[in-house]
Amino acid sequence: MFLVREIMFCKPGKVRPLVEKFLAMNRIGAKSGMPKMRVMTDFCAERYWMLVAEMEVESMDEFEQMTKGGGQRGEAMKEMENIMKDYHDLVESGRREVYKIEG
Repeated sequence: MFLVREIMFCKPGKVRPLVEKFLAMNRIGAKSGMPKMRVMTDFCAERYWMLVAEMEVESMDEFEQMTKGGGQRGEAMKEMENIMKDYHDLVESGRREVYKIEG
């Protein structure tokens, strides 16, 4: 089992719009069988205006298939693409962390 953590550093004042995009994407993903995503914002962190989204996957192959849209209906993929359209306008930078869950 792996924990995949997406960390986004937003432009000032742009965290809430990105949170709304991730929450909407999470709702669609749940209907398509994707793992539930936890969406968090910084309370006290290394930088301001930070969003963290994390999910657990059985394998990195499963995660790779999700990033390619595997297992999702065309309608759901189109809806996700529409939701995330222009998200780069909200983000300065980001990174992905992947952890193997040991226990």
